[in-house]
Amino acid sequence: MKDKVTVITSTCVPLPLENVDTDQIIPARFLKATTKEGFGDNLFRDWRYDKNDKPNPDFVLNQDTYKGEILVGGKNFGSGSSREHAAWAIGGYGFRVIVSSFFADIFKNNSMNNGLLPVVVSPEFLSEVFDNVKADPAVTLTVDLPNQTITNNKTKRVEHFEINAYKKDCLVNGLDDIDYLLSNRQKIEAYEKAL
Repeated sequence: MKDKVTVITSTCVPLPLENVDTDQIIPARFLKATTKEGFGDNLFRDWRYDKNDKPNPDFVLNQDTYKGEILVGGKNFGSGSSREHAAWAIGGYGFRVIVSSFFADIFKNNSMNNGLLPVVVSPEFLSEVFDNVKADPAVTLTVDLPNQTITNNKTKRVEHFEINAYKKDCLVNGLDDIDYLLSNRQKIEAYEKAL
């Protein structure tokens, strides 16, 4: 059972880079663990820290200016390998929503399987958010999963986003695939008896 994702209003962390791949999200040398714990500590590790393990003051996660539960990334976020650890790292850091104009399919599914909501917006909406947050880091977004909308609270611009109905149900109810099956146990047993 995971945290439910329904309506989230938050400031956001902007990462206006295109083609961010899973090796940049969580470098391969950190993939030895088999549980989700600790991956958030190494999110964007090679960008966050220099070769001497000193924080890079220019990287957005090391700046007090930007905080929040929403990560806003550039186009083609999560490309590269299919490592589920990338979603673990983003969620482990504290993000609940990722916004981009395009996600790699495997990354998108891994995110939803791990309680993260990937929201696809138009390039225009994404550009507006980046501009607004750069001008005022206190700008918030509201992501309403039940109604499948995202709102830029600065401009009041609203966009509708698509999501698989099954994955939406799991996120809204805080279920993973096994939890979902268990929640339908009586229906499954009734179906089996009917056969």
